[in-house]
Amino acid sequence: MANHKSALKRIRSNETKRLRNRYQHRTTRNAIKKLRELTDKNEAEVLFPSVVSMLDKLAKKNVIHANKAANLKSGLAKHVAAL
Repeated sequence: MANHKSALKRIRSNETKRLRNRYQHRTTRNAIKKLRELTDKNEAEVLFPSVVSMLDKLAKKNVIHANKAANLKSGLAKHVAAL
């Protein structure tokens, strides 16, 4: 167990950040699944910018790798265009 005050604070803040990252990552994955299941092009075009924004935010915060975000955005753009 940590003995220093700063180490205890670091443990608390790391746990808070971990839970926040986990929540945001799960929410984004659910939005991606929802977008992939859509068959209506208009609905997909409305949802697509918000999903791209979520991916960009995760990549900016290093929750996911920037290349993974780019690959997901590319695949989703192809999906929306093909509808």
